[in-house]
Amino acid sequence: MKRGISSSTRRELIGALSERYRQTGRSEKGRILDEFVKLTKCHRKHAIRLLNHGRPSMSISVRPSRRIYDEAVREALVAIWEAADRICGKRLRIVMPDYVESLERHGHLKLSSDLRKKLLTVSAATIDRILTPMRMKARGRTKRGRKSRSLVKSQIPVRTFADWDDPAPGHFETDLVAHNGGLSAGSCVHSLVLTDVSSGWTECVALVAREQTLVVEALEALQSQLPIPLLGIDTDNDGAFINESLLKYCESHDVKFTRSRPYLKNDQAWIEQKNGAVVRRFVGYQRLKGILAAQVLGRLHRLTRLYVNFFQPSFKLRQKTRVGAKVHKSYFPPATPCDRLLKNEEVGEEMKEHLREQKSSLDPVRLLHTIRELQATLAALACSNGSENGATPESKSLSEFLKQLPRLWKDGEVRPTHRKEPSSPRTWRTRVDPFESVWPELLDWLQRDPDTTAKELFLRLRGKYPGTYKDGQLRTLQRRVKGWRRAMARELIGISQTS
Repeated sequence: MKRGISSSTRRELIGALSERYRQTGRSEKGRILDEFVKLTKCHRKHAIRLLNHGRPSMSISVRPSRRIYDEAVREALVAIWEAADRICGKRLRIVMPDYVESLERHGHLKLSSDLRKKLLTVSAATIDRILTPMRMKARGRTKRGRKSRSLVKSQIPVRTFADWDDPAPGHFETDLVAHNGGLSAGSCVHSLVLTDVSSGWTECVALVAREQTLVVEALEALQSQLPIPLLGIDTDNDGAFINESLLKYCESHDVKFTRSRPYLKNDQAWIEQKNGAVVRRFVGYQRLKGILAAQVLGRLHRLTRLYVNFFQPSFKLRQKTRVGAKVHKSYFPPATPCDRLLKNEEVGEEMKEHLREQKSSLDPVRLLHTIRELQATLAALACSNGSENGATPESKSLSEFLKQLPRLWKDGEVRPTHRKEPSSPRTWRTRVDPFESVWPELLDWLQRDPDTTAKELFLRLRGKYPGTYKDGQLRTLQRRVKGWRRAMARELIGISQTS
């Protein structure tokens, strides 16, 4: 829509046309009005009023001040607010008469009749408005001129789990995994994880802290190593993602930015599955912090991406149907992310050839050997609480690793990041042994008749010492007798072996 003429030009036009407009006939007035409305873009009725009354008055009417509560009211209100322990305006409005009367009675305030009337008639909303600057300064807060997070959030569309309709390769779900050992307090290393919805291709980047600029830098670094272009990202509602920095990055790089619904992890089912199957499987749950831990974790992620994407097949959901209360799921045959990209018609032939060459140059056993060494280093750093002077684990050569492969299952957990410290055997008692005083007598009965059962021994004790032993103590005696029989069996085996 075109703008009208300036106000000064309009005044000159009114002055030139108003006299002729008032003296002319009806038809001529209509032609003058048509031209005037066309030039000034004002309403026709307003144009008639302007031309009938001539040049508009240039006098500016000054609106009288509507301020009722002056500085004196503010000072008295602050004093009463402090005396009431800084309660909110709705509560302070109720007790205002009591505080005014009490403070005046004890000589803390001297109010004029007009000031007292204003304090007693002030509304709760006005109290809060007057006290807002004092509240903000008392809490150490100031109004910030930055864009509200809710405004940024409103610019990012929501995508649910049902909105993924077989997307092209390049649409990634994104999440942050905190390596905090189960304790959210303090700083720790994070992993930025991206999973392609179409192929399952997973990328991980180590971040020394959870910060939005680091997320943007990590995405820029991933652009060079992704086998497919980054077309879109789908994140949760974490503040590390919902911010102006990432929004501007996506707009400038033509990346579609969507988010899931709050508190509904199923909207990001693809990335949540990879958080456990990839990140937690190779990194574990221990606490990692410091630059050294982030560097080791970054090296581990660079090797893990090759091992997982080229040599670790995974299932992909084909169909899910509900029959009553049961959900039946069918899956495609297991395939690696690399194989899915090679079969996808939307991936260029040049990129497919690059993937084939990269896969042929990789040795999965060598990758696994290096991954185990980095896992041992991470486990040592976690045990030393991120100190750079932590114990360095012993490294084994590739030939030694190959020799141990057929026998590693005998050692139990092979991932150093998941091994638990051996627990010391329990040698203490939590209750007093009820059979300590009669144990020599019980041993004598067992030596005379080794085949007697613990229940028979317990009945003999209750007959000999009536009222001393309760029914619940039979299990304790059974455990003691079982331990004695085991010790006797070991002793007999030791005698037969030495003889």
